[in-house]
Amino acid sequence: MSAEAGPATDAGQDEHVRRVRLPADRRTPAAARALVRSVLAEADLDELLDEALLLTTELSTNAVEHAGTDLDIEVVADRIGLTVTVSDFAAGPVDELVVGVRNTTEEISEVSERGRGLLLVDHFASRWGTTYLPSGKGVWFRLERHGLVAEEPAAAPLTTASGEGTPATSAPSAAAMSELTQTSPDPYADDPLPDFAADLLGRVAEMVGAAGGVVRLDRGDGQGPQALARYGRQPRPGNELLQVPLAVHRPYAGELELDAAPSAYARPLAVLAAERLSLHLENDRLRRADVRRSAWLTFLAEASELLAQSLDVELTMALIPQLVVPRLGRWCAVHTTDEWGRLKLAAASHADESVLPQLHKALQETGPDSVQARLREASRSASQVPLGAPMEGFAVPLIARSQRLGTLAVGRHQRHRHDPDEVAVLEDVARRAALAIENARIHAERRRVAQTLQQSLLPPVLPVVEGIGFAAEYVPTGDEAEVGGDFYDVVPLPDGRWLVVIGDVSGKGVQAAAVTGLVRDVIRVLVGDGKPLPEVLARLNETLVERGGGRYCTLALAAVGLGGNGQLDVSLHLAGHDRPVLLRGGGGAAFVGAGGTALGLLDSISSPTAEIPLGPGDSLIFYTDGVTERRRGRELFGTERLRDAAAPLAGYSANVVAARLRATAINFSVEPPRDDIAILVLRNDAI
Repeated sequence: MSAEAGPATDAGQDEHVRRVRLPADRRTPAAARALVRSVLAEADLDELLDEALLLTTELSTNAVEHAGTDLDIEVVADRIGLTVTVSDFAAGPVDELVVGVRNTTEEISEVSERGRGLLLVDHFASRWGTTYLPSGKGVWFRLERHGLVAEEPAAAPLTTASGEGTPATSAPSAAAMSELTQTSPDPYADDPLPDFAADLLGRVAEMVGAAGGVVRLDRGDGQGPQALARYGRQPRPGNELLQVPLAVHRPYAGELELDAAPSAYARPLAVLAAERLSLHLENDRLRRADVRRSAWLTFLAEASELLAQSLDVELTMALIPQLVVPRLGRWCAVHTTDEWGRLKLAAASHADESVLPQLHKALQETGPDSVQARLREASRSASQVPLGAPMEGFAVPLIARSQRLGTLAVGRHQRHRHDPDEVAVLEDVARRAALAIENARIHAERRRVAQTLQQSLLPPVLPVVEGIGFAAEYVPTGDEAEVGGDFYDVVPLPDGRWLVVIGDVSGKGVQAAAVTGLVRDVIRVLVGDGKPLPEVLARLNETLVERGGGRYCTLALAAVGLGGNGQLDVSLHLAGHDRPVLLRGGGGAAFVGAGGTALGLLDSISSPTAEIPLGPGDSLIFYTDGVTERRRGRELFGTERLRDAAAPLAGYSANVVAARLRATAINFSVEPPRDDIAILVLRNDAI
């Protein structure tokens, strides 16, 4: 075989000529093969089909990848052979190819360094060469019926590296080369790589006469290098092995190893097989990475949802290590910063619970090289800090809204360190955890403020009066961070009587609480001045109307005094409030009183007075709409159910009546209350 400056054909022979221009496209090699196949069929040169298609594929693929321009394909066939020329229009300098006869191993190796395509051309073509034009360059090859491979000087049989005297294989055939370059994994297999690697290794081993071979792959998962495929026997000690690294990206690494004797084709063929395998290993790596990233995204979404559901600080911090271990590390510890800037262990977890006491001990140790020192550095520098043995891992700061809340420390896996994807996920977990902790703290603070404000609107204790029993139950809305508008009070009157007050201001929150406090204080001031109850209601209505803001209030006032024969005289005034339930000591329950106008809506109001005598054992039950409007689906608790629930409680003390009605209302639905529930019971305790 030889390489020459230009193609030559036997003039005068019947020629079949085809020329076509194709784009620089991945489909171009297939189109070029189709063109060559048709010309060979016309010229009755089917015996050259395998070699012609292989070399055409190599030249056209090389031109598409490196030239990036349109290609001119010329195919000329005569009765002796076939000439194919692939020309491109790439501008710029072109590397010179040595022209001449190539028969030695050194020269073939030089060609193989330039690319396997020219190695194949040099091997199979009768002649080949390059042509240079002002517009570009062309590479051509000639195949003839006889002498597909030029006769080479006889050589002594080569032996394998094992030294067993097995003759080395002859030059590989075009069919074998084609099968080697076209073999691919089974697209329908669950894990096709082991079978594909074994097939590829077996083919190249047979082509180079190897006694054995192995493909090792390290996926970077802590398992170390593993045999992906084997061929033949294990290499004997002292044998010189042909080793080719796999061209894969981290974390993958591997090599193809053959127990083969040196030859002109052994290394190029091993490199070809390694690159073919590397291509599919890269696809496997990218597929696994994509699946893993999708899994991480799902994990982060689920973690965010779990963290967002918890508004309790302690529960949130206890949840964080449970999310991390064991998926992202062997152990995890959450430290928070107190008001003096000191780190305090909030929660910790270990994959092996028996090691948890040792983990706590290591986290409590102090010193310049201790875990505590590294955690303080992470908190102070607001950056990732590695942790040394024996608690190897790393720590990241917990930062939310520019506030340093503490640190998240994670131990390395048992067999390998964290990869970059895991580090990124852990940093994301730390950000989400910090935000969840900060949100839980804000919610806890709001809850404390709401509870303090709510308690300030209710009497700390009810007065103890001889002959009169008072009892109250209050249940705030399900959102503990909101202040409700329900309130009650028992106030002494200047004439020796007692004033029972229960009301409901519209809405919730700070504004409703402000109106509630206003109503409560105005009532106390006016009745303390001895104003009659109708005037108290009228003055209070004027105050709310002048204040504006759309807030209104329903109110029930009952002045209670001792009458004759152990009776209590009750003067009841309702301002838009639900009528109370009169529970007779001897049995029976009924609504009493007449409705009036809510306060803060109109300039003038009406509030009829109802005089109600309470005999010994009788009770008067006041309540807010949080009781009657408690829902179970579309069903309301309602006033009728309240009256029916009160009837069996005749004769019980005020405390028992209030507690039983509260439990009945709460148990009506499994949902938390949507509105405040207030119940106030007045009872005649005279014997």
